[in-house]
Amino acid sequence: MKQKRVSGILLHPTSLPGPYGLGSLGSEAYRFIDFLSGAGQSIWQILPLGPTGYGDSPYSAFSAFAGNPLLICPERLVERGDLDPADLAGVRMPEGEAHFGFVQGFLGRLLHKGAACFERQGAGARRAAYERFCSEQAYWLNDYAIFQALRSHFEHRSWNEWPEEIRCRRDSALHFWGEELAATIRVHKYAQFVFFEQWFALRDYAASRGVRILGDLPIFVALDSADVWANQHLFHLNEEGRPLLVAGVPPDYFSTTGQRWGNPLYRWEAMAEEGYAWWLSRFRWNLAQTDLVRIDHFRGFEACWAIPAEEKTAVNGQWLKVPGAELFRALKAALGRVPIIAEDLGLITPEVEALRREFGFPGMKILQFAFGSGADNPYLPHNLESDCVVYTGTHDNDTTLGWWRKLSGQEREGVRAYLGSSGRDQPWELIRAALASVGAYCIIPLQDLLALGSEARMNTPGRAGGNWGWRFSPGDLGVDLQQRLSALTALYGRHLRPPENGP
Repeated sequence: MKQKRVSGILLHPTSLPGPYGLGSLGSEAYRFIDFLSGAGQSIWQILPLGPTGYGDSPYSAFSAFAGNPLLICPERLVERGDLDPADLAGVRMPEGEAHFGFVQGFLGRLLHKGAACFERQGAGARRAAYERFCSEQAYWLNDYAIFQALRSHFEHRSWNEWPEEIRCRRDSALHFWGEELAATIRVHKYAQFVFFEQWFALRDYAASRGVRILGDLPIFVALDSADVWANQHLFHLNEEGRPLLVAGVPPDYFSTTGQRWGNPLYRWEAMAEEGYAWWLSRFRWNLAQTDLVRIDHFRGFEACWAIPAEEKTAVNGQWLKVPGAELFRALKAALGRVPIIAEDLGLITPEVEALRREFGFPGMKILQFAFGSGADNPYLPHNLESDCVVYTGTHDNDTTLGWWRKLSGQEREGVRAYLGSSGRDQPWELIRAALASVGAYCIIPLQDLLALGSEARMNTPGRAGGNWGWRFSPGDLGVDLQQRLSALTALYGRHLRPPENGP
């Protein structure tokens, strides 16, 4: 059966507008879903939803299971009776870039107050829902809540710098600190409950409007995370909890020293002995939150670049084989056919391609990569297959307008010749090519639809700061933009509600 053609928009919730310094799961998120549906879009792609820390990167979270409390909408807490309207009075941040630090302090205080109020409310349907959530999610929630409480107590030091008894998770230490920090632990459990309460309400609304959520699952987890602390035997660590092997990518055309990411590598033999239980739990919970999931750095499931932790660069790493096929077979046996999209960018070998094809995962094609190397370039639209997701660019690319402005005159001429366009209407010329492509899925970053330049870039890989802060403004999503996108989407057979008589 022919696969249905669909399209959508890439936008992380932190980039939504709003008065509290950061996008949230509140009214602006619902309005964005309305915009998507009205423009005929079937997919909202987001970045990972985990609790962010250093550098505010959603790819470096304190947990692979928890939600980011910074996305909680405080106005929804007022509606639920956990806060008073007066708690929000006078707290307004100017529109513009995200203010992660401000939101962390402001929302942290509100969540402490909300948790106390929630406890005083006593029994009821919502309290029963909370107890059910804590019971069903105990396999990750208990470790996460005490981990965050301990981080605060130990002045935000990494877990491998904590006293030995709790660093090594001795039963006596876990019991002692569980009692000592009980109040703070309850706040973190409450924060997770209200995050997922708001998230699942938003997801249900998206479904009612015909919009599916495409989530994002990073292959690696951060060293300073509840996952590594609670499962030290599953990672290449020494007795002090410090990594022996870390992740990265080898030297290439773009970097003579490669990239040293620093994430601890998995002990795959230990994972296999446990039937990949940690991975199955992770996939199961992620797929409960979203309709589809993109796996970041898919090639790492065939082989990963293993760098000795003492090395300062990635030069002296080596390829370490990974039992990805065995993992995905276990996943299929446990969950059936899972809706996974493989981020197959970078150094892709025939073995990686064979792994992707064996399990039928669509790959990714970035049109910004398509030009300048001849007609055989695998990203050019005429070389694509239907089983792929076509992007103008991703969160790691410059915006299409920023990319276009940086091209040389000769490079621009090559793009114009291929697209049969003047170049005066970028980025819409590349958007049209993406929508027209044979790829079953097409995703456009919102920055491209708004025709924004490099100032709106979400992330520059390798840059330590200045990332993840872009937000759009409340008036950006006008009727004209919605109608233009809707018309092009219908023209190329991707519309959520195709016209009865065709375009």
